[in-house]
Amino acid sequence: MSGRSSQAPPPLNALRAFEAAARHSNFARAAIELNVTTGALSHQIRGLEALLGVRLFERLARGVTLTPPGRALYPGLSSGFAQIRDAVAALRASANSNVLVVSTPPGFTSKWLAPRLYRFAHQHPEIELRIASSATYANFATDGVDVAVRNTRQGERANAALASEKLVDDWMLAVCSPALLARARRAQGRASPAALRRSVAALPLIHDDQLAGRPEVPTWADWFRAAGVAAPDMRRGLRFSSADHAIDAAVQGAGLLLTHVLLAHDELASGRLVMPLDVALPVHRTYYLVWPKAQPPRPALEAFRAWLKREIAATSAVPAHGRS
Repeated sequence: MSGRSSQAPPPLNALRAFEAAARHSNFARAAIELNVTTGALSHQIRGLEALLGVRLFERLARGVTLTPPGRALYPGLSSGFAQIRDAVAALRASANSNVLVVSTPPGFTSKWLAPRLYRFAHQHPEIELRIASSATYANFATDGVDVAVRNTRQGERANAALASEKLVDDWMLAVCSPALLARARRAQGRASPAALRRSVAALPLIHDDQLAGRPEVPTWADWFRAAGVAAPDMRRGLRFSSADHAIDAAVQGAGLLLTHVLLAHDELASGRLVMPLDVALPVHRTYYLVWPKAQPPRPALEAFRAWLKREIAATSAVPAHGRS
């Protein structure tokens, strides 16, 4: 046999090196992805160019660009390796059909999700749930995540590769420990609406710095204005970089905290925190459940979606006995 069909294909590693370098337009980033040195990747590409008898890349000061032969070769290889990755992902999903990796924000995880997971485990003992808590969005292609809970600014453009389901809109409210509020109210003397507002204005503040700089998120100034309370010096008070730590401090009586209604729900329901005034402000952010559209349907994901929606529906409202 002779002709094109008798020619052996180029080495697979060289083709992988070319595809990664073309996709990144950078040898160094491609080498990191493939876990090889930049020198080894360059050697593989030079060998491929020698075998094919063409130059595939133009080397630039920063990165590389494809030559006409490189542009001709890339689409077929890109499609082929994408199919390989999808096939491997589908096989892994099938082999681990009862393992579900969920990415969630840290505050949501510690203050709302974690205390409820025992119920999911009781209802679905066949599913192994793995929680990956991170303040940044998970990369579904590289992080091994199946589904994620994301708090997204309303009106933000959705990722076309992801399916999404709305869970609940976000709200903010001010909370403090009942003991702290009681001391402040005793200091004001007789009970009256005006005395209550003076009590609130006298409370030390707790700041969640994760909220700073987001124009869609209400500030202390917004809350005091809505509550009809003369605002104290809002530059003072304890500062935390995470919502869960700020809530823990409020429970211990450190001050008045402006926080997410969903995260404070359990402490309000138990009476560990109270709302000194019945004021809640919309955040213009929404919690969504998101997952890759290309992901094959999985019973584990469907079970988690259904359970999460039930739990959210049961806990998204501010408990009436959490109000002062």
